[in-house]
Amino acid sequence: MGILEVKGVNKRFGGLQALGDVNLDIVENTVHAIIGPNGAGKSTLLNCLVGKLIPDTGSVMFEGQSVLGRKPFEINQMGISRVFQTPEIFGDLTVLENMMIPCFAKRDGSFRMHAVEHSFNEKDIITHAEAMLEDMNMADKRHAHSASMSRGDKRRLEIAMCLAQDPKLLLLDEPTAGMARADTNNTIELLQRIKSERDITIAIIEHDMHVVFSLAERITVLAQGSPLVEDTPENIKGHPKVREAYLGEAAA
Repeated sequence: MGILEVKGVNKRFGGLQALGDVNLDIVENTVHAIIGPNGAGKSTLLNCLVGKLIPDTGSVMFEGQSVLGRKPFEINQMGISRVFQTPEIFGDLTVLENMMIPCFAKRDGSFRMHAVEHSFNEKDIITHAEAMLEDMNMADKRHAHSASMSRGDKRRLEIAMCLAQDPKLLLLDEPTAGMARADTNNTIELLQRIKSERDITIAIIEHDMHVVFSLAERITVLAQGSPLVEDTPENIKGHPKVREAYLGEAAA
């Protein structure tokens, strides 16, 4: 049984079948990649996983609880954090100010309750936020305005803000899109370290196969809204059905 289970999910937009009978199990404490050609249904599936879209049929369960129809803050409280394709940070705030926001509102409410019970002050929040930035190797950028940072640094900050919520599942929607190769490699190294140091499950949607094969332990390939293959990275690389979906080569 996976930490996240998708069973029989179908989703149509008018006459378009975006997802067709999708079944997916994401095993706890693994990195699971979801890949596929443009239009394969990856983003639609991700939006169903976080409750943003409700499937026409089927179920999406996280630790035995349905995510369907839940508000974003409820999804977060369940232990799911999402990083979008375009970094969603407050550009008019400094890096430290951005980091302070999740540090005051941890997923289980413990930080907020501690603040109420023990007169938690701004200095304590700053201390916690700075510790998180130090862990992300961003302490030297704490007073920089977020809007002025590179895409790679914005992504690193957004991941740090998600981790401050102590998620059990981190969903990454094309985290290296639009990055220079150096920033891509830095993001790979960051995610590898997060996986090795934390009790966390990571699901990633990504077009860059260098990123996928550097991180993933399991890969699900979507084609035309349905799962085509699920296997280890080693077996996916030369799979005839994957070659056919990506390159148009006839499967053996």
